[in-house]
Amino acid sequence: MKQDKVQPASPRPVVKPWVRTVLEFGPLILFFTVFMLYRDQNVVLLGREYGGFVLATLVFVPVMIVALLILWRLTGRLAPMQVATLILVTVFGGLTLWLNDPRFLKIKPTIVFSLFAGILATGLLLRRNWLGAVLSEALPMTPEGWRILTIRMTLFFAAMAIGNEIVWRTMSETTWVWFETFGQPILIFAFLMGNAGLFKAHALPEDEAAAKAAAPADSER
Repeated sequence: MKQDKVQPASPRPVVKPWVRTVLEFGPLILFFTVFMLYRDQNVVLLGREYGGFVLATLVFVPVMIVALLILWRLTGRLAPMQVATLILVTVFGGLTLWLNDPRFLKIKPTIVFSLFAGILATGLLLRRNWLGAVLSEALPMTPEGWRILTIRMTLFFAAMAIGNEIVWRTMSETTWVWFETFGQPILIFAFLMGNAGLFKAHALPEDEAAAKAAAPADSER
């Protein structure tokens, strides 16, 4: 009996870097801009008075939802952290607007970072390479490399969650907005750059990485 040939998977759409950057960081920059413009003012909308933070949230939440949906439409996928962020921003941003209370949006990063630290820590305890399962296509590494990176990312996410709690609970609202808009992205970038040596030391040879990437398709034949 003649077997049907398995069609190769269609390549994922390529999104221009500047388009991805605008979609990922544009809503946050817009939030920062609106907050800085109205941080010392109160605006009345539909009979309710809102401060600059809540007004910026009112702009940020729908723009971020639309931006991530556009990114999903262009690429066909969203990273796990983007999905978690989308859900939590919708929930806690909505609570911020409904209750007119900035605290709900401020604790969102704490929950996101704690969630991923917990997931990675659970994977370590169960000896499961969950991080590699998500990122191995873009970053082929040895199992030991993934284990080390998972430990480091668990500690990093835990530290970020603690840092967010310290900033929003002990510092001014403006300081937290600066930290959320620029501080956290800079720290994440610095963390990734700091692990460049790990990526290089545990990178798979090109032929082995190509064979691993093709393995799922071969197993279906």
